[in-house]
Amino acid sequence: MTVAQQERAIRTRKCILEAAAAIFDKRGYESTTIAEVLERAEVTKGALYFHFPSKEDLARGVLDAAVTTDGVRPQALKLQEMIDTLLLLAYRLPREPMLSAALRLAIDLESRRKLGTAWPEWIVLLTGMLADAKVRGEVLQHVDEAYVARMIVCTWTGVRVVTEGLPGEYELTHEIALLLQTIVATVATPTILPRLEISAVRAARLSDDMPAWRAETAESTVGLTR
Repeated sequence: MTVAQQERAIRTRKCILEAAAAIFDKRGYESTTIAEVLERAEVTKGALYFHFPSKEDLARGVLDAAVTTDGVRPQALKLQEMIDTLLLLAYRLPREPMLSAALRLAIDLESRRKLGTAWPEWIVLLTGMLADAKVRGEVLQHVDEAYVARMIVCTWTGVRVVTEGLPGEYELTHEIALLLQTIVATVATPTILPRLEISAVRAARLSDDMPAWRAETAESTVGLTR
């Protein structure tokens, strides 16, 4: 396969996933049909089945795509990188069907039984970040990284689900910032805590910086393939 063919295949796969995510997010897994995905993505049935042999594979592709650190730049503190990952996810989720569809698939009992969720992958990712932070002296030595990671995933998801059902309006990044301020205060070493920025304002700033991050990432990827 030539470079041009590879790039076209990547674009096609992304287009199919985005189309499927938009429909999953609106209608749920069971009500979504392959025909609807084909129509929205404007691709042939052969192209879709080349990348995703079944609707289940398509939904799992959406779940996999939702485990992301896109837009998170390296920081002096590993804890800040973890915070940035969770803040940016909170900012992007209401705005990007790929992310909100993954959450809908995960919290729906029938689709969860059939497809699983991305929560185990998120727990592994956050556990690794916390472990790195502990090695650097940013996390208290008695902290169980896997337990804290699991609680973060549970409570992050709970904030999203519960606030959607409460009267009034709740801005997700603000609510997640409050959650992280509470959790991080119990695990960070005293000298590190004042150096961390946990706010909805930071989440918006990270989102604004994503086009530059993507350009830099694309440039570095091209350099590696030359």
